[in-house]
Amino acid sequence: MIIKSIEIENYRNYDKQEIIFDEKTNIIYGDNAQGKTNILEAVFLSGTTKSHRGSKDGEIVGFGKEDAFIRAVYKKNGVEQKVNMQLRSKKKKSVSVNGQPLKRAAELMGLVNIVIFSPEDLGIIKSGPALRRRFMDMQLCQLDKSYLYDLTNYNKIVGQRNKLLKSMGKMKEISDTIDVWDEQLVFYGTKVIKRRKQFIKDLCPVMKKVNSDISGRDDKFEVIYDMDCSDEEYEYRLKKNKEKDLIYKTTSAGPHRDDLKFFINDMDIRVFGSQGQQRTAALALKLSEVEFVKMNIGDTPILLLDDVLSELDSNRQNFLLSSIRNIQTIITCTGLDDFIKNRFTIDKCFNVKNGSIEVKDQKGEI
Repeated sequence: MIIKSIEIENYRNYDKQEIIFDEKTNIIYGDNAQGKTNILEAVFLSGTTKSHRGSKDGEIVGFGKEDAFIRAVYKKNGVEQKVNMQLRSKKKKSVSVNGQPLKRAAELMGLVNIVIFSPEDLGIIKSGPALRRRFMDMQLCQLDKSYLYDLTNYNKIVGQRNKLLKSMGKMKEISDTIDVWDEQLVFYGTKVIKRRKQFIKDLCPVMKKVNSDISGRDDKFEVIYDMDCSDEEYEYRLKKNKEKDLIYKTTSAGPHRDDLKFFINDMDIRVFGSQGQQRTAALALKLSEVEFVKMNIGDTPILLLDDVLSELDSNRQNFLLSSIRNIQTIITCTGLDDFIKNRFTIDKCFNVKNGSIEVKDQKGEI
């Protein structure tokens, strides 16, 4: 699976720009704040409908413009897939594939598979649980449309239930209505929990091997799905917490409060691990994501590395670079020195300067 090209228009600091990618390694380099990450964001958005920065569509549309456009060409199983996306400042985005409009943008999920690794991901182990839930959800939504459907419905119902809790005070006034929402929460929430549980069970041995390869040690490595409540007890927990939820005006139980825990030799890495162990685990997590996709779809995903090499030491840099030679990769960085020093093969090189891109050779020359 590869992305052949992408064209963006009125996209952040770009007026109009087209990039034709190589099937292997692509380097996008330039000074900070020139627009390198914007290219990766556009690629990720064109395949997932989401900004990896969490940005809203209106924040992406160029200043003073009403619409932004992304036109991407992918190649999957030898067949070209053309994705056109229109982002609007005040309306929902519209998406078409091969000229056919999609009823909902979310229908695009699963057409292609993209893994992104950014400096923020290096903090995934020690950060709050929202980032770890997002990791699970983003990968599962790309691989399993039924999970996307169940998660979307679950999140909507949690939001509607919370609005109801905030708008009405006494339990006797809303008890019957809350029970209706709770039935749907249980229906969709148990499906989300079960799928996440299986995902972590499948991912754990892959991550253990990758972590061992990076560290050079055969440590006991575990990834634990820290469920807020199991699928078997979810209905009971909702009923038990109803009075509490009425007091605090929020839904206090469910998979929207799940987390992941990482252990080396029975030590909680987030609490007791060194920065090196945390970064190794984060790198292992992202590379395991790549392997997991390959196992599930029989093809390699597209890998995006957003200025992450500068945050890694030389050993982790070398391991990462050696792991991606057979994957189409788009890498952003400020310079080419590390690649030249490590004699890493660059198949295509782009220089970004103030929202304009030039194709360069491996030494940064035209």
